[in-house]
Amino acid sequence: MAGSQRVYRARIKSTLSLGKIFRAMELIAASRIGRARQAAARQRPYARALTRAVGLAAGHIHGEIRHPLISERPEVKRVALLVLAADRGMAGAYTANLLRAAEAHAAELAAAGYAVDRYVAGRRAVAYYEFRGVPLRRSWLGASDAPTFALAKEIAATLLAAFTAASDMDDAAGELHVVYTHFKNMVSQAPRIVRLLPLALVEAEDPEEIVVLSEKATGEKKAAEVFPLYSFEPSPEGVLDALLPRYIRSRIYDCLLQAAASELANRQRAMHTATDNAEDMVRKYTRLANQARQADITQEISEIVSGADALAASS
Repeated sequence: MAGSQRVYRARIKSTLSLGKIFRAMELIAASRIGRARQAAARQRPYARALTRAVGLAAGHIHGEIRHPLISERPEVKRVALLVLAADRGMAGAYTANLLRAAEAHAAELAAAGYAVDRYVAGRRAVAYYEFRGVPLRRSWLGASDAPTFALAKEIAATLLAAFTAASDMDDAAGELHVVYTHFKNMVSQAPRIVRLLPLALVEAEDPEEIVVLSEKATGEKKAAEVFPLYSFEPSPEGVLDALLPRYIRSRIYDCLLQAAASELANRQRAMHTATDNAEDMVRKYTRLANQARQADITQEISEIVSGADALAASS
């Protein structure tokens, strides 16, 4: 029985240590998620204004001029798939749900006759694909929970280079899709798949009114918003040339911020659950240790009483 007490005390000690780690990670995630949400909120007005400007300029040249970033490339049956995952674990099913959605989308593209080039941000996703022998075009590590605009700029430059490459190049891509986790609130975060390139345009019913940019999101339909006609200097084409790279950088940065907030929210929730489970285990082992101690005391008393009875009988 004494051995059982030692085992339970050791388990209580190790579980208490783990509980402190879980609690610390929960507090760290809680402190960071506020900054991540604020960063996403600060970036959103700029992204909205940039999307509006790109839509206005694209509407003026739609059907008249073939711009490389708004034109379909049917001759290139290859998709660049950007997967935004986590660098660290202990975030519940966050990375698993994201990778499940990414692989389901990749399977749909393959069934449609597209080859898929994977571009991955996050160590967990890189480890997942390397373990399964899936080749990666490019990977970025170390900034999943605190992304920077410099990282978004680097990713955007890599993907734009693939999208604008000649069709006979090995890394040429006809479409650019992004898989990330959209942050709705602290309780709800869901994987989302978005086609960033080529940009899709929705026709307005009135031919005198401008068409507007519409981003194609899997499983979603967005209504067209109609704007009045504008004049552009030096030209709509020149405006598009300047705005489209900024638009792609802005959208990728917004996806990174959404993914960071989602990762931190999942980690906070997972660590809170782990802390509660550690406390429950401590209570369980404490109760078992007390029962083992009581059994030891009862056995010792029984042995003392039996010995006393035996001495009394012999005398």
